[in-house]
Formats: sequence, C-alpha cells, structure tokens
Amino acid sequence: MKHETIGFAMCGSFCTFRTAIDALKALREQYDNVIPIFSTASCQTDTRFGKAADFMVEVSEICGTSVRHTLAEVEPFGPKKLLDLLVIAPCTGNTLGKIAHGIADTPVTLACKSHLRNARPVVLAISTNDALSGNAENIGRLLNRKHFYFVPFGQDSPAGKPCSLIADFSKLPDTVHAAFSGKQLQPILL
Repeated sequence: MKHETIGFAMCGSFCTFRTAIDALKALREQYDNVIPIFSTASCQTDTRFGKAADFMVEVSEICGTSVRHTLAEVEPFGPKKLLDLLVIAPCTGNTLGKIAHGIADTPVTLACKSHLRNARPVVLAISTNDALSGNAENIGRLLNRKHFYFVPFGQDSPAGKPCSLIADFSKLPDTVHAAFSGKQLQPILL
C-alpha cells in the first residue's frame, strides 16, 4: 500500500456514480489514505440512480472516514497540506467551469483551490454533456494549466449526445500514478 493521501471528490454526474465508486475502490486497494469529498448536489440530491445518503455511507465505508461536504471541512486541505493529490470524479461541466475560472464556492471547488496552493496534482475525470460545446474552452484552459491531469476521455454517445464526453474511469488509477510523476497519461483522447 502506498502512503500518500488522496482526496476523492464527487460531483453531481449521478449517472456515473457507480463507475466512479468502482474507481474509488481500485484506488483504495492501492492507497492507505483516501479522504472522500462530496459536492453540495452530491450530498443532497436523490436521483433515479440512488439516494444521496446511501452513496455517502458507501463511500465513507470504502474510505474508512467520513465524507467532507462543507466549506469549513475542506478549507484546511491547503493550509495544513492534508492531501498529496486530489481526484475529482466525476467532474461535471459546472465544476470544470468554476475551476477553470477560479471560482471556489462549493466544497469540491474550494477543496481544489485550497489544495492547489501547495502546487500538488489535481486529477479530473470529466463527465459532462457540454464538453464539446460550452465547456470545450474550460477543458482547454485546464489542459494548459500546471498541476491538472485528465483521466483519458471520449464521446459516450456520439449520435445521441454529440457534445458529451466521459472519462474512462478504469484508467483513473493509472492517471493518478502518472500525475504523481508529473505526467499526463496518454493517449488522453479515446
């Protein structure tokens, strides 16, 4: 087991929660310390994919620690240097846009801002229906910004949702490993 501490933040792309949780389990097999973080939407919204409280309990049990879901709980990540790497999986278009523009008004975006003060890696596993439209600019911004690494991604439904992109969550552990070495896992486009 590796001893680095990883933050694992989940945003409201609810249809990918099961896949994200599977990726979290794979990370947990490799790393001793994984701290779960939920966006406000993730911890408050019940959907056809499951109940928020059930997801929080499951993720908390996998990580062996409580889910951080308030601004006060995530703000110390930077000043106290609590994380070696932060994963945002799934990273919604809303969160992607906020991070690209320096907005830190949710638990996930503040965790990211706080963590980045230490110049440590952030791994993004995008899942957004507007990646090749409204959020294309934000993906470009973050691809060119230091300390950001993307889980390789591709179109999930080219005919039905031509602007939608989703990360290949099975590549998350390899992306984390590469990010710790300061490298982007390739190929990034699937």
